[in-house]
Amino acid sequence: MSSEFGGLPKAEFGYPGPLRDRLVAAILAGAKTATTSLLVDYEREGAPLPEPGARSVVVDSADRPVAVIEVTRVRIAPLKDVDPAHVTAEGEGDATMAEWRAAHERFWRSGARAVDDNTMVVLERFRLVARVDETGLVNRNRDM
Repeated sequence: MSSEFGGLPKAEFGYPGPLRDRLVAAILAGAKTATTSLLVDYEREGAPLPEPGARSVVVDSADRPVAVIEVTRVRIAPLKDVDPAHVTAEGEGDATMAEWRAAHERFWRSGARAVDDNTMVVLERFRLVARVDETGLVNRNRDM
């Protein structure tokens, strides 16, 4: 990645392919400003939890930088406590909470991770800070 990113960590949404392409497009369009992850994934990888103010570089399916995002809020809760506002902020077009949950459970189970109502999840909100064009140039949002 370009040195312009100052060593920011990568943010990968979904697996490369149609899912990631759809999620990245939603981020770039401003429709996706939240994501949900399993707490156990952070624990298994020994990775630190996201913190407000932390920035990362969103990559597309070809591992090219396309945007910089900044975490605005993090909450840990059981899966059963995910609220409709968070689901809407995920911007994935789910019409109901049940639809959102079914899609997320399919994704997590595809990675051999079991989930139930009490599974702890990391609810992360973020904002789009900058877009990266095809030349690698950063186009910052006005509110930065």
